[in-house]
Amino acid sequence: MATSREMGAAAADAAPALDHDAIIIGAGMSGLYQLHRLRGLGLRVRVFEAGSGVGGTWYWNRYPGARFDSESYSYGYSFSQELLEEWSWSEHFAPQPETLRYLNHVADKFDLRRDIRFGSRVAAAHWREDFRGWDVALEDGSRHTARFLITAVGPLSAPTLPRIEGVETFRGEAFHTYHWPHHPVSFAGKRVAVIGTGATGVQTIQEVAKTAAHLTVFQRTPNWCAPLHNRPITEEEQRRIKAGYPGIFARCRESFACFLHTPDPRGAFEVTPEEREAFFEELYASPGFGIWQGNFRDVLTDREANAAITEFVARKIRQRVKDPAVAEKLIPKNHGFGTRRVPLETRYYEVYNQPNVRLVDLRETPIERITPQGIRTTDAEHEFDMIVYATGFDAITGSFDRIDIRGAGGQRLKDRWAGGPQTFMGVLVEGFPNMLMLMGPHTALGNIPRSIEYNVDWVTGLLRHMWERGLTRVDARPEAVAAWTDHVKAVGSGLLSNEVDSWFTGVNTNVEGKQTRIVARYSGSAPAYRAWCDEVAAKGYRELELA
Repeated sequence: MATSREMGAAAADAAPALDHDAIIIGAGMSGLYQLHRLRGLGLRVRVFEAGSGVGGTWYWNRYPGARFDSESYSYGYSFSQELLEEWSWSEHFAPQPETLRYLNHVADKFDLRRDIRFGSRVAAAHWREDFRGWDVALEDGSRHTARFLITAVGPLSAPTLPRIEGVETFRGEAFHTYHWPHHPVSFAGKRVAVIGTGATGVQTIQEVAKTAAHLTVFQRTPNWCAPLHNRPITEEEQRRIKAGYPGIFARCRESFACFLHTPDPRGAFEVTPEEREAFFEELYASPGFGIWQGNFRDVLTDREANAAITEFVARKIRQRVKDPAVAEKLIPKNHGFGTRRVPLETRYYEVYNQPNVRLVDLRETPIERITPQGIRTTDAEHEFDMIVYATGFDAITGSFDRIDIRGAGGQRLKDRWAGGPQTFMGVLVEGFPNMLMLMGPHTALGNIPRSIEYNVDWVTGLLRHMWERGLTRVDARPEAVAAWTDHVKAVGSGLLSNEVDSWFTGVNTNVEGKQTRIVARYSGSAPAYRAWCDEVAAKGYRELELA
């Protein structure tokens, strides 16, 4: 397989020479691995990365307290035995600096940087039928062509600021958690505001509260949080982990969401009240997502079972927060435990017992505007030296919406998805030939790196199939998209999480036009998702139009 051979010799003779066989948008975990795999096919690949280094999520999110919420040894790549043996995670849930070092190590080990162009944000990508390829424009005005466009943009990479007047007027320091500075930021002696109590907010608040002169937390919607129980990995544990990697990854492949935790086969009311309480206590004292992903099998589908775990966690919050009024404000009233992604915390609730921390409930006193001095609510003017926006992301589709992607006939992807995304297996979009999405809408999320490796391997298999047959164009058949969409809706039926406003359901009050729930993700099991995709490949990609 020649390294510079253009896929499809016949089409290449009739069209201008393309700059690359494939362009990948993004040098995060999915982009790095896809580059590695496509090199193995002998393709000419270019990765465009907006940042100055590799890492994606772990490059941008440098806010204090950022770390994994899935076990480190279940999160790293599994494709290289040598990599597994030489890298040692220091903690069960690694912090952001360590994860970024890991991804830089991977980039160096496999010599990936030579095909990555940093500081290159993609502004537009237009399909060109005349040469069966994509015309990609960067923000710097340069243009690049490729047969295939592979999006490795991630489901949580389009940060959003709140829709509040005056954001630009504040005279102090102001940061969104996603765009955290590369230089050290000190909170010592400062009056700090944190807006938002989602996963990033929880992690940030825990750290800011340690040194800030005063911290004010502005909470719009409280979230159910559970203890992380992180600790260093001992030398003996390190030996067991490295020897046990085959079993670790096998368990991830078999579990519902690729985590090391699997649901208990019992229903919540198939045991005595005492057994149920003891099991909840055991999960609450265990590390990681066990209380979310390893709970009774019906806590995420049965309202009565969900009410039982919800009341248990509410009692824990009341026990941990000394002021009953503050505790009640921290207890969600509009959704049950686990129906949103559960932030994992380390003494988060105890922060509100500190004299230097205050909670402002925005349901009672909404923010009117950001002022040059701070934040004005309906009942007070608050002065700050620093504002931290932990206001989340335009999730799943947002990173696509920010690029002018146009398919056959010039149709815009954003318009095509205006009523919700339509895909085939979360990888292809009908009418957008040769565009392949990694971790796009309707793919299995969960422990994301496990899904990334599968998605990349599946895309690589499709491109190998096309290369071997001299094919240069792939598109999803309309009937295949309809069948997949019906399947995605069916497997999400009955899940309580799909009845709640969250990024799981595509709702973001900070983004115009995204206040209505949609089917944004694949809600079935990861094994079921892989089985569908495997069958498509095994039967020769009959659901796709190949030419």
